[in-house]
Amino acid sequence: MGAPQPTGDGYLAVRQQTESLAEPLSPEDQTVQTMADVSPTKWHRAHVTWFFEQFVLLAYQPGYRPVDDRNLYLFNSYYEGAGPRHPRAERGLLTRPGAADVTAYRARVDDAMVSLLAGDPPPEVAATVELGLHHEQQHQELLLMDIKHVLAANPFRPAYHPERPPARAERPVGWTSLEGGLVEIGAPTDGPFSYDNETPAHRVWLEPFAIADRLVSAGDWLAFMADGGYHRPELWLSDGWAELKASGREAPLYWEADGAGGWRIHTLGGCRPVEPSEPVVHVSYYEADAFAHWAGARLPTEAEWEHAAASLARPAVRPVALHPQASDDGGWYGQVWQWTASAYLAYPGFAPAPGVVGEYNGKFMSGQHVLRGSACVTPPGHARLTYRNFFPPAAQWAFSGLRLARSL
Repeated sequence: MGAPQPTGDGYLAVRQQTESLAEPLSPEDQTVQTMADVSPTKWHRAHVTWFFEQFVLLAYQPGYRPVDDRNLYLFNSYYEGAGPRHPRAERGLLTRPGAADVTAYRARVDDAMVSLLAGDPPPEVAATVELGLHHEQQHQELLLMDIKHVLAANPFRPAYHPERPPARAERPVGWTSLEGGLVEIGAPTDGPFSYDNETPAHRVWLEPFAIADRLVSAGDWLAFMADGGYHRPELWLSDGWAELKASGREAPLYWEADGAGGWRIHTLGGCRPVEPSEPVVHVSYYEADAFAHWAGARLPTEAEWEHAAASLARPAVRPVALHPQASDDGGWYGQVWQWTASAYLAYPGFAPAPGVVGEYNGKFMSGQHVLRGSACVTPPGHARLTYRNFFPPAAQWAFSGLRLARSL
């Protein structure tokens, strides 16, 4: 499955994938919210449906009436221009509508969307549908991120889907040197689909640098921990050290001491010992930056990452996996989102998409850091060279890891 297409078949393929991801979950699983950043599964399923109802059907289908006017309030996320909405931190309080009601809501909207798409809609409709399909793919990844947090809150640590990938030998890190110079990054405004925050393509100057040929592994992280990495303030940014002291954290999210001097990890496939060869995952920007200092290196800027990836790797269409694995391709895509040293800011010449959908990315360009690549839970066909993911620096629940860089 490649990038989604705004056709009837393309629309249904993405929609069905969301339902397939939700299928292993009970109605009770789909209702829980364990922190403000986590949304219930049924809310994700309803919100992406609201997107098509709000921005496609109500805008472009004459005479269309909402399935239920209350859904327009309950399932709006942050689009101020679309009207009032239910508070984000209280989504888990919504026992009604239930998971079955959301299924019926999705079916009604799907019927209307397929009918609309069968009528050869104009380019502006196709463009909005394409945006909505990529948006739904983002929420497919969020669905897995969030249900992992929900299941980890259960003292019995239930699995989303039992799975245990094979262990691999850990290999030493190597380095690739790049000359830098004047390079172009970003997506052209007239090219294939990209989010507005990836545009416009522009030139940046890079000094010579070297970049690691693999991701930082769980074994690397165990060495960092054994050397007191979580107890050495000289390694940490001031805000990171303050957050660390407030949280009492001593390991990545979902790691637990096993009582015998080792560590176990809760994964979507179940709870098991930490596998040293796997990429470390669920670390914050603060943790990634501290590790880089400990390792005598740094995080790459997003321009360095994109320039290196353009030379060394290509996005691969691979199926969703429940946990990152050691790979022979350097792990540029399909393992963990990789923290960069770059704040999430607008590119020179950036302009938000017109209309209410322009609230999608630009208004979050404050207090966040960019991650590049893609993760094991990223839907097939959703990764690309110019993709700019972003999270606050303290966030851990994303499938986030890192690769190192050095100045030459």
